[in-house]
Amino acid sequence: MKQTNLLLAAILLVVLAGCVEYRQSHDDLITVDLSKSYPKKELILQDLMDVEYIALETTDEFLTQGLVQDVGKEYLLVSNRNRDGDIFIFDRKTGKGLRKINRQGQGAEEYAGINRIILDESNDEILVMSPGNKILVYDLYGEYKRCLKLDREVSSVFDYDKSNLIGYDMSDYHNKGKDRSKSYHILISKQDGSITREIFIPFKTIDTPVVTGDGGFVASYSYQIRQSHGKCTLMDTSSDTLYNYAPDGTLTPFIARTPSAHTMEPEVFLYMGIYTDRYYFMQTVKNVFNFEKGNGFYTDELMYDKEEKAVYQVAVYNGDYAEKRTVAMTAKPINSEIEDATSLNASRLVEIYKKGQLKDGQLKEIASRLSEEDNPVIMLVRQKTKVNKMSPK
Repeated sequence: MKQTNLLLAAILLVVLAGCVEYRQSHDDLITVDLSKSYPKKELILQDLMDVEYIALETTDEFLTQGLVQDVGKEYLLVSNRNRDGDIFIFDRKTGKGLRKINRQGQGAEEYAGINRIILDESNDEILVMSPGNKILVYDLYGEYKRCLKLDREVSSVFDYDKSNLIGYDMSDYHNKGKDRSKSYHILISKQDGSITREIFIPFKTIDTPVVTGDGGFVASYSYQIRQSHGKCTLMDTSSDTLYNYAPDGTLTPFIARTPSAHTMEPEVFLYMGIYTDRYYFMQTVKNVFNFEKGNGFYTDELMYDKEEKAVYQVAVYNGDYAEKRTVAMTAKPINSEIEDATSLNASRLVEIYKKGQLKDGQLKEIASRLSEEDNPVIMLVRQKTKVNKMSPK
């Protein structure tokens, strides 16, 4: 009864806030027991998704380490891992370098660094998240347009619609064990950075992947927002339910985990990955860390098979390689079209090609004409344009 009262209180908080409608539906709710061990299954990426490779043009002007920031229908944005401020814009289809932008500096129209870059093709704009809770907005040629000053410690920011971004407030990581006092998922105006909608996921006590010890603390960070297969799924480690979020503000329970993270020692948290018509990919994170050895937050990759109504521990392999090479189905999300973007080192691809470890196809053809000094090749993963029947390996 106490648990029921807490849920009702949380729902009442949502209603009073006037920000979102909570819709309970048990018919489609999936339950995953994180205390169980599940049988293993192997799948091939190309059976599940469309995979595309883009060889980035290499010239004296366009030399990049190939950290993919965003991908649109026309453009592909990459930066360097050394945080030098360079933003490279490549043609999405051909990989041809179009222009290089660098507005890094300490001026009012400059970004102090690059935390994240968002491509907004609907408005022909580039939004650069900069330290200091700022988003600098430029046109596609690097001309300054405006600065969005945020009053939240926001991360996991993605393009949502023509007028808004969607993001997650990271301040809960500093308040573990306390009662929540605000929403953590929010819609942000692209015009002035104000909060246009607060999205309250029902829960009472904050529980985050944070481990304290040796006079400090360490945190594990995963993505609390996943735009996949035309849906927007919101996660919060303080909640035992993952929700689908609709444009009208409706929250619908999607996946429920048991037992509650609040009762586990150590806690095990659940995050959402890519999902298809049949398969829902997830990741668990165990909230442990060894300060002496410097490792922890151990993960497992899970998958729910909608046809079999069963959960598996899963490994997905890239079928373009002759050897088994796993693909993370819970990697950093890109946007509602591109599920994942991976940078493949050119020298490594040349080495693999010479060893005969690539199967016939687009990747092998690209690798055959690469030199070791070339820019990376970008692998894009997206939903299949036509759903085909498949069978596990």
